[in-house]
Amino acid sequence: LAAEFPSEDIFLMTASLVIKAVTNFKQVSKTLEEFDVEEQPSSLLEKRYPNIRVIQSGVKELKSDEHKIYTEDGKEYIYEKLCLCAGAKPKLIVDGNPYVLGIRDTDSAQAFQKNLAQAERIVVVGNGGIALELVYEIQGCEVIWAIKDKAIGNTFFDAGAAEFLLPKLTAESRETPIECKRTKYTLEGSEEKGRPRGASDKLGSALGPDWHEGLHLKGTKEFSHKVHIEILCEVKKIYLQQEFIQLQQTSLTFPKGEKNVEADEVLWPVYVELTNGKIYGCNFIVSATGVVPNVEPFLDGNNFAVGEDGGLKVDKHMHTSLPDVYAAGDICTAAWEPSPVWHQMRLWTQARQMGWYAAKCMAADALGESIDMDFSFELFAHITKFFNYKVVVLGKYNAQGLGSDHELMLRCTKGHEYVKVVMQNGRMMGAVLIGETDLEETFENLILNQMDLSAYGEDLLNPDIDIEDYFD
Repeated sequence: LAAEFPSEDIFLMTASLVIKAVTNFKQVSKTLEEFDVEEQPSSLLEKRYPNIRVIQSGVKELKSDEHKIYTEDGKEYIYEKLCLCAGAKPKLIVDGNPYVLGIRDTDSAQAFQKNLAQAERIVVVGNGGIALELVYEIQGCEVIWAIKDKAIGNTFFDAGAAEFLLPKLTAESRETPIECKRTKYTLEGSEEKGRPRGASDKLGSALGPDWHEGLHLKGTKEFSHKVHIEILCEVKKIYLQQEFIQLQQTSLTFPKGEKNVEADEVLWPVYVELTNGKIYGCNFIVSATGVVPNVEPFLDGNNFAVGEDGGLKVDKHMHTSLPDVYAAGDICTAAWEPSPVWHQMRLWTQARQMGWYAAKCMAADALGESIDMDFSFELFAHITKFFNYKVVVLGKYNAQGLGSDHELMLRCTKGHEYVKVVMQNGRMMGAVLIGETDLEETFENLILNQMDLSAYGEDLLNPDIDIEDYFD
């Protein structure tokens, strides 16, 4: 916006002291992009664009009919156009319990690290990206990992990919992680004061893809890795120590083998009862169970159309249902008819694309021009790292919404690579690539151009055929 309208005032309102910036941006292919997310002081942005003012205050109220925003510090601002990018907040399994930590932002990651330093056992609940990374990175602490699915990492993988990754979880020795080259900003003064426990209601900004780098995730025990996965279960109830003693139930020790069910003699600060009937004591619980759009401050008195997932509905020009109000990122719900191989997922990559595109749309509207849907919404594409493997997911990589009318093709070399493609009527609809496969660009093109591949059959994944050259 600042580049498009250099003479207009642009206000960025944020409750946090730092802003998130995208750095080291790299266009990997047509739709795949890699970048780092870095915290920077807001003065850097104001220096670069003199027409931007960063206002450090939370929003108390939006009066859309008057085109006014009221901030927590008692000021009011009039806008011509407004874009709501307030993200999402962690969906905690229980509110207000000091032993339950939600991880979504850099502050809560720090609180987590402080608690982990004294921990002997923790329970992790959730099966998305953050839970996956967390369980992999934690050392010297017993981890009971409760997931509601059959396999780990259900947001990104199927059971096959999970099988491929599991040996990495139990491996005793770790490859040395690649050095993370990125400067980190901490909030001034936040170190000394320290966050009160359970203070995660103050929203920080969402974690970037390498949030665990530079955090010393180590508990009190000497061993490196101890993870026990409880599948197909959720948390039924959480008991504080006193409540548990009154229950007169037994809790379990850390399982050593399949048959081992021993009663635990240790007294823990908090206990978790799972829906499969098992009870485990632990030092604390990490709730990594996804996010809910952060719409609270804006709904009151405004007639927003809200999606089923609680986000503000936006059309294909990122417009909400209210005049001159746009939304982008985790707070919004894409309510346009999507491309057959794109779907919304609350990830950093989509937040960046939506923010960029929303600015284009706001500019086009202000200038009375028309604008085409951005190309990044043609194909769902995301690149990340899990367990030190490069992971690329494309299109309907888990056959989302394809019903039973699809087939999967797999190629897997243990400890090296895992390739899965989702086919429907001879056309490629999605893919999961783990490891250095070098297939992302070829597959991206095959999904985008929807070429009929039935003639190739199983040869599509034959390692002896150089498929990139074939479809060049």
